[in-house]
Amino acid sequence: MTFERNLPLWERGVRIIGGAAMMAVGGLVIGDKMIGYSIAMAGVMVLMTGLVGFCPACALAGRCPIPRRAPRA
Repeated sequence: MTFERNLPLWERGVRIIGGAAMMAVGGLVIGDKMIGYSIAMAGVMVLMTGLVGFCPACALAGRCPIPRRAPRA
């Protein structure tokens, strides 16, 4: 498995904003409950996939919306 970016730029932005929002809701709004920690940790994972540009679940499903470059000769 290669770690090529498999998220388009617009989806990366949505994941970054969504992950930050999930962390804020989980940590600040819900607070010291297990569901709050779970939502915050899921937000960390969403944020990281947005920052890196690679989603392992999308790669496992075979999704590759970014056109691949032809290898150089």
